[in-house]
Amino acid sequence: MQIQPYLFFDGRCEEAIEFYRQALGAEVTMLMRFKDSPEPPQAGMTPPGSDEKVMHASLRIGDATVMASDGRCLGQPNFQGFALSITASDDAQAERLFAALGEGGQVQMPMSKTFFSSRFGMVADRFGVGWMVIVAD
Repeated sequence: MQIQPYLFFDGRCEEAIEFYRQALGAEVTMLMRFKDSPEPPQAGMTPPGSDEKVMHASLRIGDATVMASDGRCLGQPNFQGFALSITASDDAQAERLFAALGEGGQVQMPMSKTFFSSRFGMVADRFGVGWMVIVAD
């Protein structure tokens, strides 16, 4: 059994995918647009002109799969009550990941040494997704 996060970017999914490609080396393993669906979306599910938006995407980040969508394409992504944790192999990689994820985002806890890790920090990326970057000691 696996648990895989599914993130709804509410119209900014393609931008998010490109950001995670650059910041984390994410690999797109699947991408389907609303126009490619064998069934049209139910009335009211997406605004007119959403044909090019991402209905479903699957990203490989390290050993994990993160799924994503534009969802209802209303332009108001809302990520609250969770964070994605990413484990770096060493302090230098943790610093690089933290800086990349924080570009255009907001630092919630600066990278620092803690009692449980040589480097740990929390940041919300430019889409509002919370990340915890940690080095496993």
